[in-house]
Amino acid sequence: MTRAPVIVLFNRDLRVHDHPALHAAAAEGPVVPLFVADPRILRRSARNRVRYLGEALADLRTALRSRGGELFLRDGDTAPEALRLAAATGARAVFATADVSDTARRRERDLAEEGRRAGVEFRAFPGVTAVPPGSIAPAGGRHYRVFTPYLRAWERTGRRAVLPAPARVAVPGGVPPGELPGPEAVRRGRGPLSPDVPHGGEGPARARLREWAEGPLRDYGDRRDLLAADATSRLSADLRFGCLSPLEVAEDARGRPGAGEFVRQLAWRDFHHQVSADFPGLARRDYRPRGTAWRDDPGGLKAWREGRTGIPIVDAGMRQLLREGFMHNRARMLTAAFLVRGLRVDWRQGAGHFHDLLLDGDVPDNHGNWQWVAGTGNDTRPNRRTNLLRQARRFDPDGDYVRRHLPELAGIPGRRAHTPWAEPDPPADYPPPLLDPAEGLGG
Repeated sequence: MTRAPVIVLFNRDLRVHDHPALHAAAAEGPVVPLFVADPRILRRSARNRVRYLGEALADLRTALRSRGGELFLRDGDTAPEALRLAAATGARAVFATADVSDTARRRERDLAEEGRRAGVEFRAFPGVTAVPPGSIAPAGGRHYRVFTPYLRAWERTGRRAVLPAPARVAVPGGVPPGELPGPEAVRRGRGPLSPDVPHGGEGPARARLREWAEGPLRDYGDRRDLLAADATSRLSADLRFGCLSPLEVAEDARGRPGAGEFVRQLAWRDFHHQVSADFPGLARRDYRPRGTAWRDDPGGLKAWREGRTGIPIVDAGMRQLLREGFMHNRARMLTAAFLVRGLRVDWRQGAGHFHDLLLDGDVPDNHGNWQWVAGTGNDTRPNRRTNLLRQARRFDPDGDYVRRHLPELAGIPGRRAHTPWAEPDPPADYPPPLLDPAEGLGG
C-alpha cells in the first residue's frame, strides 16, 4: 500500500543536494515539492533578489523534473496554501527547513497549529546553517554574544552527514504545477535592478563552488581583504537562497589549502543566525543599546546612497553595490563606518538601503554587521575608530578598486586616486569630500 505523500515546503533551501527535509520525505514515499510566493514578502524584497529567486526556482524545477518530480508553485499566504495543497493531494505531513526570521517562525507556528487542526503533521529540519542555531550555547546563556568563544564551540561541534540528492522524487498526479514568478514580480520589488548580477539556481551555484574550491580558495587567506583582487568566493547569494548547503560548502573546503579563513567566514554566518534566533528584533532594535543620538542628514544620506560622498573608497563601494547587487565585505565595513560613525546617521537607514540592493541580503548577516559597525551589536570594542584613508591605502594600495568603479577618477594614477581633491587639477565631475577621510571615525 502506497503511503500518503509528504509536502516539502521550500523557502531559503532551493536545492536538491544536502536537503534533509527533501531527503527524509523522498525516503518515505511520494513527495509534493512546494514553493509559495507570498506577494507581501516579494513586494518587500529587493528586485535583485526577486530576479535571482525566479531563476533559482526554475533551476529547482528542472532538477526535480529530471528525477521524475515536479515543483509546485502557489501564490498567497504560505500556511493556508500548503494545507490547501495537502488536502488536494492527501498529504499527511509538511516538511520544511527551519529558519530564524520572525516571518519564518510565524510560518512554522502557523503550519504546526493549523496543520494539527487539519490532521497534517509539521516537521522542521536543519539546513539553513552548518550548525543549527540553538544547538550550541554558553553556560548560563541562550546564545553566544561574542564570536571567538562561539567559533571554538562551533569547531568542536559534531556535524550531521552531508546528504546526497535523491535519485528519484515520486509525485502524485492530477495537480497543476503552477507558474514561476515572472517579470511582473521583479517589477513590484524594492530598489533598483543591478545590471551585473550572477544567474541564480543550484546548477550555476555548484559550478561557482567547484571553480572556487579548485582554484582561488588556496589564496583566500592572503588576498581576501584586497579590494581590487576580487578574491572572495562570491557564494554569499547562493548560500542566502540555499542553492548551496552551508554544511556541504564547509565540508568540501576542509583540508584544502586556504580553507581555514574561508570556513571561519561560514562560522561568522552561523554566529549571526544564532544571535538572530534568540534576538528576533535584530533588524529593528539595538542589540546593545548605547543611547546614541543619531543625526537626520538627508543630503548626506542621499550622497552616500549614490556614491557621491567625495571619498573614493566609500563611493567605489556604493557604486559596486548599485551595479552588482554586491559589495566586498571590507568595503561594506568602510561604507557603513562612514555613514554611522562619520555622518552619525542611524544604522537602520544604512541597513535598509543595503537590504534593498544586496543579492545576498539576509537580516542576520546584513543587520548584524551593521550593528557591529554601529557599536550596538556584537563587537567587543564598540568604540573602535576607523581611518578611511589609511584603510583605503592598505586594502586598495594601487587605487585599482577605486578606478574600476569611479570612472571620474580613471585618469588619476596609483594611490593618488584616493585623494583626488589634492590633485593640481581635481576632476570637475567628482564632488569634494563630505568629511575629512584622514580623521578617525567613531569613538
